[in-house]
Amino acid sequence: MSPPASETQKIRRKEETRVGYTYEEYKQTADWLLNKTKHRPAVAIVCGSGLGALGELLKDAVTFNYSDIPNFPHSTVPGHAGRLLFGNLNGKPCVCMQGRFHCYEGYPLWKVTFPIRVFRLMGVETVILTNAAGGLNQDYNVGDIMVIRDHINMPGFAGQNPLIGPNDDRFGPRFPAMSDAYDKDLRKLALAIGQELGFSEKLREGVYCSLGGPNFETIAECRFLNNLGADAVGMSTVPEVIVARHCGLRILGMSLITNKAVTDYDSETTANHEEVLQAGKDSAKFLEKLVTCLIQRMELNNNVFK
Repeated sequence: MSPPASETQKIRRKEETRVGYTYEEYKQTADWLLNKTKHRPAVAIVCGSGLGALGELLKDAVTFNYSDIPNFPHSTVPGHAGRLLFGNLNGKPCVCMQGRFHCYEGYPLWKVTFPIRVFRLMGVETVILTNAAGGLNQDYNVGDIMVIRDHINMPGFAGQNPLIGPNDDRFGPRFPAMSDAYDKDLRKLALAIGQELGFSEKLREGVYCSLGGPNFETIAECRFLNNLGADAVGMSTVPEVIVARHCGLRILGMSLITNKAVTDYDSETTANHEEVLQAGKDSAKFLEKLVTCLIQRMELNNNVFK
């Protein structure tokens, strides 16, 4: 006769069979955060690898470690601080994630995207997502910023989607459209500000492809993705975009090109995470200035831009 399962084993089995958080769990986390800070964010900023310095720009900041927030996953990737910051950026109330969550860390997609719905319940209207990506488009250079026009969700082709499971109509419809996922006005504004700042040569607009990771891509994979129409490739962002769009949030995505994808079998170049972090450090000031000016020019609540 088998011994009775321990409480830890029971909890683990229950967790493994879950397909998502309950509405009450999202609300519990949102209410906990709202009770801990007077800030009421309208904009959420998600910082990718090496881009956490964006959070340091917030004035009158209130900081929470992910490990202290109810229901929050923990970030385990180098270059992701694992902190949530509330504050003002150019007078606009913002919340900033210094580090995100990834499927390759062992999290299911419903955990990876947990913060997005929490932000929605806190009153966030717009999400700015940044990431580090490899440049598939051979015209791209390390240090370029790509404003995301569209995406290719490769894990989605294999049935990996953060909306799998029962749909809660309080967040959004069962079958949300993704053809307009990246807000056209926000994209135009970001590109215009980049030109005004004199960064037009470093600013691109293209298609981002998301893979599961954590390994970097093979040469054959890079060639295949480029032939599909992808300009940059990474391991994040798309699950968050899907959930944010499901919630009715406006989305701006930007990829920092931290390395050029290897497409030549004679090349001795290989991608590595240290290179990603260094490129993020080198181009952080450019991205910080772009995001700061963008938020300054955004008019909240009515979708009108100055």
